[in-house]
Amino acid sequence: MGETTFVAGVWLLYAVHRLFGRPLFRLLLLPVVAVQWCSNARLRAASLQYLQRLHAARPGLFPRTPGWREGLRHVGLFAETLLDKLLAIAGRYPWERVSECDLERVERARREGQGGVFITAHMGCLELCRVIGQQKARLDVTVLVHTRHAQAFNRILKRLDPQSALKLLEVSDFGPATAVQLQQIVAAGGWVAIAGDRVPLHSQQVVTVNFLGHPAPLPVGPYVLASLLRCPLVLLSCLHTRTGYEIRFETLAERVELPRAQRAAALARHAQIYADALQRRVSESPYDWFNFFAFWDRPDAMPSA
Repeated sequence: MGETTFVAGVWLLYAVHRLFGRPLFRLLLLPVVAVQWCSNARLRAASLQYLQRLHAARPGLFPRTPGWREGLRHVGLFAETLLDKLLAIAGRYPWERVSECDLERVERARREGQGGVFITAHMGCLELCRVIGQQKARLDVTVLVHTRHAQAFNRILKRLDPQSALKLLEVSDFGPATAVQLQQIVAAGGWVAIAGDRVPLHSQQVVTVNFLGHPAPLPVGPYVLASLLRCPLVLLSCLHTRTGYEIRFETLAERVELPRAQRAAALARHAQIYADALQRRVSESPYDWFNFFAFWDRPDAMPSA
């Protein structure tokens, strides 16, 4: 779906939060969420598809089969997380409300001069990971982004912190020069962050995994990249808790090996490990999954007649 960012509205709600705090912000956010939910049938369908499949895969997470109430809560949490992204980039999010789990793994790698690949997902508030990584663990993180469908929101982030874009690398056209650049980053002890839960439009470089009991396409890029760079692959997530957020690091592979004769099987195995880890994460924080599209369906990847 194309971007629907209303920049003036974003700045208005951001100002309301700065002046009056989160309670009034949430009150003014209600009609915004309601309009999005009522006017966007694709968003409603995608949200309910995810919530209901999570309910079927993990009974007990919801008191009943998710419906419009749970869907509104899902979209509402996404909207509130956008505020936290702005606060994180502006350095205004209260850091005492952010905890870390298994940070020792990357701190040890930093001391040893070792870099790696962070595989992420579109859930929670990853901007907190980037900022806290610079402030607490002094990590050198380069985030691979595809910004063509979020240009207005990215301009908002850049206005809050003009330096925030220095560690973003556009990868819409990935070539040999980009690969060499990433190799140099990891060799110098830096980390490369790449999302593993969205397939680029019209891309055929996919592998099918089981996610929430249904076959789902995932991109192979993160595993090919980790294999080329000969480095660890670590899942990086930042999900809501009762008091704020928890940043968690989970090593998925110390080294991604893709033998030529079993390349397809190896890619499928690593992608399934990632999908299983994602399922554990969303089971802990069900409303933190922000892929508002037909995640399990790939109409553009259907074979032609």
